[in-house]
Amino acid sequence: MKFSVSEITELVRHRRTIQPKDYTERVVQRELVERILANGTWAPTHGMTQPWRFTVFSGGARHRLSAFLGDVYRSSTPEDRFLPRKFENLTQRPLQSSVVIAIGMVRDPSGKISERDELMAVACAVQNMYLTCAAYGLGAFWATGDAMTGPAMRDFLGLGTEDKALGLFHIGYPSVEWPKGYRKPLDQVVRWED
Repeated sequence: MKFSVSEITELVRHRRTIQPKDYTERVVQRELVERILANGTWAPTHGMTQPWRFTVFSGGARHRLSAFLGDVYRSSTPEDRFLPRKFENLTQRPLQSSVVIAIGMVRDPSGKISERDELMAVACAVQNMYLTCAAYGLGAFWATGDAMTGPAMRDFLGLGTEDKALGLFHIGYPSVEWPKGYRKPLDQVVRWED
C-alpha cells in the first residue's frame, strides 16, 4: 500500500470545525491556501465537470465581504426578526478569519449531470479542504446561512443564474486547543444486509 491507512484514518478523525472567533491574527499564507484549494479540486466529479468555483477573500477584501453580508442580512430580514447577535456573527466572521473562501457551484451547461450530483461533488471538495486544513493545523469553518447561499451572494460572486453559492469557508490558525471529537458507534448508524 502506498499510503499509511492509520495516518489517513487519524487525519479523518482529527478534522474539526473551529469557528473564526477562535482564530489568532496570524496570517495564513497564500501558498498554503493554494494547496488547500488544489486538494479541493481533486474531489470526485461526475462527467469531470469539476463544478466547484472558489473566490478567495483576504486582506481588505474581507471587509468588503463583511459589509456585503451585513447589507444582505439587513435588507432580507424583517425588523421584528432581526437579531443583533446574528448580524454581528455574520459580519465579524470574515474579519476574524485570515482567509475566507466563497464556495460556488457552476452547473454543467449540457444539463447531462444533475444538480444533485454537482452539489455532492462540491461538498466532497470542501471535505478535501477541511482535511487539508486539519493536516496543517488550521481551523476551518463552513458557514451556509441564507446570506451566504442566496441569489445575492451568487450575484456578488459573479456566478450565473443557474449556478449556486454554497457558503463561506473560513480559515485561520486556532487560538484554542484542538477540539475533541465524538461520533456515534457504528451499530447505531449502520445496517448490514447479507
